[in-house]
Amino acid sequence: MKNDDDIFYAALLSRDPRFDGRMFAGIKTTGIYCRPVCPAKRPRRENCLFFPTAAAAEAEGFRPCLRCRPEEAPGNATVDRVTRLAAITARRIEEGALTDRSIDQLASELGVTARHLRRAFSETYGVSPVRYAQTQKLLLARRLLLGSSLSVIDVAMSAGFGSVRRCNELFKKRYRTTPAALRNMSGEVPPNDLVFDLAFRPPYAWETILGFLEKRSLKNVEFVSEGVYRRSVRIEEGTKVHAGWLCVERSPSGNALRLTLSGTLPQVVPLILGRIRHLFDLESHPEDIQKALGPLENTLPGLRVPGVFDGFEMAVRAVLGQQITVQAARTLAGRLSEAFGHPVSTPYPELSRTFPSPERFLRLSPSDLGGIGIIGSRAKAILALARARASGGISLSPVPDVQREIESLRALPGIGEWTAQYIAMRALAWPDAFPHTDYGLKKALNERSPRRVLEIANSWRPWRSYAAMALWHSLSESP
Repeated sequence: MKNDDDIFYAALLSRDPRFDGRMFAGIKTTGIYCRPVCPAKRPRRENCLFFPTAAAAEAEGFRPCLRCRPEEAPGNATVDRVTRLAAITARRIEEGALTDRSIDQLASELGVTARHLRRAFSETYGVSPVRYAQTQKLLLARRLLLGSSLSVIDVAMSAGFGSVRRCNELFKKRYRTTPAALRNMSGEVPPNDLVFDLAFRPPYAWETILGFLEKRSLKNVEFVSEGVYRRSVRIEEGTKVHAGWLCVERSPSGNALRLTLSGTLPQVVPLILGRIRHLFDLESHPEDIQKALGPLENTLPGLRVPGVFDGFEMAVRAVLGQQITVQAARTLAGRLSEAFGHPVSTPYPELSRTFPSPERFLRLSPSDLGGIGIIGSRAKAILALARARASGGISLSPVPDVQREIESLRALPGIGEWTAQYIAMRALAWPDAFPHTDYGLKKALNERSPRRVLEIANSWRPWRSYAAMALWHSLSESP
């Protein structure tokens, strides 16, 4: 039988990504420690020591490698650019990116060539982006056939197929059945609304994330009641507008959240599924985070970093929250939706409007925002955000090059380090963001110096976003 070190050395030799983040190799001849995917020359077996965490390697005197950057989360270092690009591409595809655009257009949005995108994706996932998109469409169509009352035609359109014929062809080829036959097999009466169970890796601190969202719930746009998160939805796709509502709660089926959508949103189901997974941080790996945070995470097992449903909405709210209380920022954001948002019809009296889009802000002036109590500097920052988002200068969603996005944010008027890092935490889903100038973090760490706060936080890399959430939760002073 091989012992663990023999297995780890074999993983190091083969650069096995399955061990990335779960094992680190200390090289005695150089004094550095590496991730198993490091591109450097492979060391001899007798020169290797293996550790479960980066902290354990550093405790033995090893320094982090400058090539594989073990202080960064797997998938986020320079050496991981190919896999990170592939992961972002997969996420966009799952949200329907190839339904209405080509690979060339998607590659342009991500700042790479189509050839590089195809190669990176195939190396990482073993299939082409188009084949991956087909599988995602089929899986979504299957969920809609079994979990909704949509007609087969509507299912095909909602899943992103251009026609029922194409949907039938792929079903027969992959599943050896037809959409109509699959629905008849279930024998159940599907609900009028669209219902999905979205799985997560346990544990999951559901009450904590729900409390976070409740404290910041935006009047007329979202509200939390009896363990359920609800919000209005408005998504513009060219000249088409999709409006309705959604609800999220714990699923009775186990380790999953149950998402219910109004029957008015079938054509944007892929996009909404992706946004909800982002909002509730359902892709998180609790075991990896616990290793890095240790006792800090033990105070709140299953800790998550709340993401966003809409990146622009969250960025505006981050600007509004600069140096004021959560409640004050919430009040100002509510005034924005009331004054400039769109009305929406829902069965819930608490949900009557949506947050204004970047394009809506482009028709406003600083004095318009000043009229509802937003000071001049923040009004200018919000309008600058809107212009940058509308022009494509910033994404405000997960991107391959996070540092470039952060730099673009910092270049905007009124966006300092705190705001850029907070947006990176939530809108960019960056696990290693850390707003070290934050008052609450300094108070939790009993440190006045931002430099010292940053030094202390280095021990929690590459999960400093989660460390910030744990520290804020310890004081109940998160921004």
